[in-house]
Amino acid sequence: MPPAEEAATSSFIHMDPPEHDRLRRMAMRHFGPPHTPGLVTGLEGFLTATVGSLIDDLVGKEQIDIVDDFAFPFPVTVSCRLLGVPREDEPNVHRWVSDLMNSVDYNPETDPKEKLDRGLQARKDLRQCLGELVEQSHGRPGDGLLSRLANDDGPDGRMADAEIVATARLLLIAGHETIVNLISNGMLTLLRHPQVLRRLRDEPDLVVPLVEELLRYEPPVHIIPWRVAYSDVTVADTVIPQGSQIMLMLASGSRDPKRFHDPDHFDPDRHDNQHLGFGSGIHLCFGGPLARRETQIALTELVRRLDRPRLVADPPPYRPSAVLRGPIHLDIEQGDG
Repeated sequence: MPPAEEAATSSFIHMDPPEHDRLRRMAMRHFGPPHTPGLVTGLEGFLTATVGSLIDDLVGKEQIDIVDDFAFPFPVTVSCRLLGVPREDEPNVHRWVSDLMNSVDYNPETDPKEKLDRGLQARKDLRQCLGELVEQSHGRPGDGLLSRLANDDGPDGRMADAEIVATARLLLIAGHETIVNLISNGMLTLLRHPQVLRRLRDEPDLVVPLVEELLRYEPPVHIIPWRVAYSDVTVADTVIPQGSQIMLMLASGSRDPKRFHDPDHFDPDRHDNQHLGFGSGIHLCFGGPLARRETQIALTELVRRLDRPRLVADPPPYRPSAVLRGPIHLDIEQGDG
């Protein structure tokens, strides 16, 4: 991945307790129950309207790219609303996130250095923009997460401005990548299982267990490679020495035949579906509830409104990443063809 920016504060996803716990508690005060129980439900109308607007632009087109035309712009728009980014700044945030995410898969042997340079510049520009918004929020309470964090004196005190920026970037980048892949993987899986697609069109409530099965069957994050053994750990009679780097194979765990019946079968009616799609433990994805609802609304409306969608290529081209699993493009034909 591109080198980290100098002087940039890390988000709590890269931290251990107690600092991780302190920052996560402070963020969660404004991101869900018990202090902000209505966050996701309060965004319901906005999510539905945003999805509807994006699909309006797809109706009538013979060929569309689910990634570029829908899955990519959707979560950035939602995150900007959640953070309280002014509308006039949204186009810049969209462009910076796009350049940043394109640079994640940078390959020095095949890609022009300009791709990396644009990503690094986007990181700096995004950090500066968020920092200025946080600074402007002091003493001006608002509904956006940036303003809430900048003016909150809770039990753990107040986040430093750099910590607020790091938390906001985590929401924008980590939240964006998982949603893009989850929606794209979801449409791909549904098009490969037309009987399930037809069921979802006729039974919209099916989307809740369906998204959980997607998180198990074709999750957006396959591997977490940045963990370390704090002590000697024995797994299957093999000792992993203290200090060893450990790669957590989340997608493999979610297809463990000792835990899941017929794990390679996509079954939206699966019961006891305790998947690892959002990780586990203290680093369980804190944006999971919002990610679920975004994907539920997106897939329900895509299936309802697209006209006889069909895959152009199967498999589609995938991004060259072992960590993040999703198509670079997902071209679909619709209509009479």
